[in-house]
Amino acid sequence: MSTLSTAAQPWKPGDRHPRGGLYFEDFHVGNTIRHGLTRTVTQMDNMLFSNMTLNPQPLHIDAHFCATETEWGKPLVNSLFTLGLMIGISVADTTVATTIGNLGMTDVKFPAPVFEGDTINVTTEIVAKRESRSRPDAGIVEFHHRAYKQDGTLVAECRRQAFMKKAPVSA
Repeated sequence: MSTLSTAAQPWKPGDRHPRGGLYFEDFHVGNTIRHGLTRTVTQMDNMLFSNMTLNPQPLHIDAHFCATETEWGKPLVNSLFTLGLMIGISVADTTVATTIGNLGMTDVKFPAPVFEGDTINVTTEIVAKRESRSRPDAGIVEFHHRAYKQDGTLVAECRRQAFMKKAPVSA
């Protein structure tokens, strides 16, 4: 019979955080991560997100309006949902439990629309990193996230600067 040990194991260089995130030292400029998670966007995603953020834009929530008054003919997925989904898909492979916080996002672009039924996949490139000037236990990593739909069309991208924990000091 095997038992699960609840005793904490000592950290070793190269170990991920127990929840799976990478530490500052684990990110290497030029590396690109192709995230395994994908997500098909639903009408409910779009409706809930638009309503929770108090966005009454009929372009997102009114099928009749979209069919009769827009070039798309159907509701567009709220671009801020797409942005959040893109970054969210990246978290399990990168920053889960190792980020101190986001410092900002720049160069946010939505070059093509997302509609209900589109399946999103994401890549993350490590574009820069530097030690923190104020905290010796942290550093700043800049990510370039890109989201694509099922046919390979780029639908969103942004650069995100994250304040990241450094790995624990080994005993």
